[in-house]
Amino acid sequence: MARSRPNWRLISLVIVGVVVAVIVVANAHLVWVALESQPDCVPHARGAGEGQDYRAARSAC
Repeated sequence: MARSRPNWRLISLVIVGVVVAVIVVANAHLVWVALESQPDCVPHARGAGEGQDYRAARSAC
């Protein structure tokens, strides 16, 4: 009985393809979450010079 040798080139290409697919899907998920999430409004100083607090550059509230 002759044993067939594994095709290492094909195996390595499949592994690389799976790794690239996982990276693409993970990045797409991060972009989707970033675009879909909207943080709640928090109180902050509205104008320059109002107290010592930080203020938002552009308020969404």
